[in-house]
Amino acid sequence: MGENASFWESLIYAHPTCTTWKQEAEGSIYHLASIFFVVGFMGGSGFFGLLYVFSLLGLGFLCSSVWAWLDVCAADIFSWNFVLFAICFVQFVYVTYQVRSVAFDKEFQELYSALFQPLGISLTVYRKIVLCCDAEVITLEKEHCYAMQGKTPIDKLSLLVSGRIRVTVDGEFLHYIFPLQFLDSPEWDSLRPTEEGIFQVTLTAETDCRYVAWRRKKLYLLFAKHRFISRLFSILIGSDIAEKLYALNDRVHVGQGFRYDIRLPNFYHVALPESPPAQPPQPGRRLQRGSPRRP
Repeated sequence: MGENASFWESLIYAHPTCTTWKQEAEGSIYHLASIFFVVGFMGGSGFFGLLYVFSLLGLGFLCSSVWAWLDVCAADIFSWNFVLFAICFVQFVYVTYQVRSVAFDKEFQELYSALFQPLGISLTVYRKIVLCCDAEVITLEKEHCYAMQGKTPIDKLSLLVSGRIRVTVDGEFLHYIFPLQFLDSPEWDSLRPTEEGIFQVTLTAETDCRYVAWRRKKLYLLFAKHRFISRLFSILIGSDIAEKLYALNDRVHVGQGFRYDIRLPNFYHVALPESPPAQPPQPGRRLQRGSPRRP
């Protein structure tokens, strides 16, 4: 205990307390360095936030090095500040390289701003997703089919970027697919990674469309390497399927003011409250609905 006390006493009282303070202020270079430090620590997050922080901190350490060399004439102060300046400079160059390496075409940049950025997905993660689809946006001309019922194999997952897709089964209209919606999310969700299948619906372009497509095998390899991306797509696909189910729910009626609710398959709710109560449907009566495999 005595040894510890003597250590702290020697550490505290090794140097005499300042009895007199300098009357003159330090030079302008020292104050400029302090300003750079204050402003630099106000930087944000992300790539551009890092560029902001490292650039201003680097300038602050550079000014401190100049101040130590010219005013203080202290080699140790100069050395430490110059080393910190060099570290900030290297970090600035590294972050700049990363920013340039994750630059995207206009459509991919708009896709990131509309869908992935609101979810907090970083540009580095988004870059892996874009590279998985070969950074390619595919064009589908008007009235051309993306998939044909009973013929087209389910071998990819596609996301509509622009245009509108019409979904039909046996010639009967089911629903539309709009931008930022998956074209084949129900088919993707219905198959395991090792299974194969074919479309049970027909998808036709009502306008000129643009979409991004990920091949199944390549996308599953990406999921195996990055579990975060796998969970991200699981959430996006689940939300997309839910939207399609609710779109179909508005089209399923049983007559006399009643509408079938897919969330409560054993119950009906009245769409028009002022309508008189109706008799339950007959046992043999079937509800009109779309394909059981696709919402």
